Amino acid sequence: MSGLFGRTLREAPSDADSANHRLLLRSGLIVQLAAGVYSFLPPAWRSLRKIEQIIREEMEAAGSQEMRMPAIQPRELWEESGRADSYGPVLFNLKDRRDRTMVLAPTHEESVTDLFRKVVQSYRDLPQSVFQMQTKFRDEPRPRGGLVRVREFIMKDAYTFDVDDDAFQLNYLAMRQAYYNIFERCGVPVVAVQADSGAIGGKQSEEFIFLTEIGEDNIVLCPSCGYAANQERAEFARGPGNGTDGELEEVETPGITTIDGLAQFLDIPPQATAKAAFFLVDDQPTFAVIRGDLEVNELKLINALDAQEARPLLPEEVADAGWVAGYASPIGVEPISVVADPSVVDVGGLVAGANRVGAHLRHVTYGRDWTAATVADIGMARPGDPCGQCEAALDMQRGIELGHIFKLGTRYADPMEATFLDADGERRTPIMGCYGIGVERLMAAVVQANHDEQGIVWPRSVAPFDVHIVPLGSGPEVGKAVERIASGLAEAGLHVLSDDRDERAGVKFNDADLLGAPLRITIGARGLKQGQIELKLRRDSALFSVALSDGVVAAQEALHSLSD
Repeated sequence: MSGLFGRTLREAPSDADSANHRLLLRSGLIVQLAAGVYSFLPPAWRSLRKIEQIIREEMEAAGSQEMRMPAIQPRELWEESGRADSYGPVLFNLKDRRDRTMVLAPTHEESVTDLFRKVVQSYRDLPQSVFQMQTKFRDEPRPRGGLVRVREFIMKDAYTFDVDDDAFQLNYLAMRQAYYNIFERCGVPVVAVQADSGAIGGKQSEEFIFLTEIGEDNIVLCPSCGYAANQERAEFARGPGNGTDGELEEVETPGITTIDGLAQFLDIPPQATAKAAFFLVDDQPTFAVIRGDLEVNELKLINALDAQEARPLLPEEVADAGWVAGYASPIGVEPISVVADPSVVDVGGLVAGANRVGAHLRHVTYGRDWTAATVADIGMARPGDPCGQCEAALDMQRGIELGHIFKLGTRYADPMEATFLDADGERRTPIMGCYGIGVERLMAAVVQANHDEQGIVWPRSVAPFDVHIVPLGSGPEVGKAVERIASGLAEAGLHVLSDDRDERAGVKFNDADLLGAPLRITIGARGLKQGQIELKLRRDSALFSVALSDGVVAAQEALHSLSD
């Protein structure tokens, strides 16, 4: 330890906002260089390499070949795929000396598609599955959570190419199982959930989520049928509305501008009302209508309109659009500007605004009084909502996304004209998939899932060191015993860290717990008088003594028990 680059800290920086962030900083594994940019010191790099090796083994077992693509890419590739602008300010742009615009790659769909069209010619060359572990760059506006959201990171990204959907499904399922294997071997429990494909695009995607209170994603779960989805994507049953038939009837509602206030004033349930919500979607003012007891999901709204971005309209923008905040209804609004949730369609008449301050209308009916150019699920699933599959009450938990797998279809092959010749000599477009894991984020999740009040409790599979030797005293007998055990363990293929510092026993024990090696061996003058050394598994409180001569074998057996 005296020669180890880095040092442990008694206290973590005040801005460390999670257990894994605090422990990674305190243990001297990572050091921040700038917001969202970290250095990984030797123990952390050891752990990352072990994680990478697990990923490598499982990817290769799933039939994927490791390769490497450049981190710097011509922006023209991104313009060809249509993502140069849609990826937004997250994309790092730079100029080379010839004034050519390049990007620092946040992901490699464009690059691998370009490779495909240069390398693959015939259906005989398919299927193909390749992966890499490479540094990615994203100009995140709010890096947070230590390694959870950063601006520079290592990603394992894999890509598959198949002749058709049936062949693709085989590759997809192989990758899906490989992901379960990876996370299990790293000691992190995950659940696969339906997810939004976001800037990557494609038909469908699944996230592998580690459920934890520090997570930045809301995960909707059904305890009855097992349905699981990110809240951005989650579907749910609307339940019956409370519409009533009748002619339009205007009622005075002075000062009533909220759904709750309206329901109380008219003595009706919120389900009997239609809520108006206003958004700017790709620079177009948009009137969203949803049942009064529900909320609009902005991401679903974006997807329903095949748009890039959306935000709520400012009060002055609502007025400029000719809409009356608090008293608006879609009556009289051009249908092209209206998006309706199914909860307000075919449910009879609902109470909605009268489009003037201080008044509402009863019996506002879709199809008779107003229509929408788009009817789509734009509702936000919440805890207690009925499951869309079995109608049991939904739960919600926080979680961290550790992996994401996508059914891309022809999202990139079509615009980039990547094709192959089929058996009849006809040009066809390959079916693509992509599969990502954030390596450093996975390490953070390992620590979050495996720690106690004293420090990290590393799983054997990814621990920087297998054994932490704590010598007590500095006499020649102690030194010889430490050397004997350390060399024997090293010969057995174990990674050993020996605390040779001139520190008190309490400091050494505290640092051993903080660094979290699976096994601690204490060698002291008092025990050596009886020819004994002391072993302790980090995950257990029990200590046990063995003869010095049996120390190496006992250590191997103790470590082996961790995998039982």
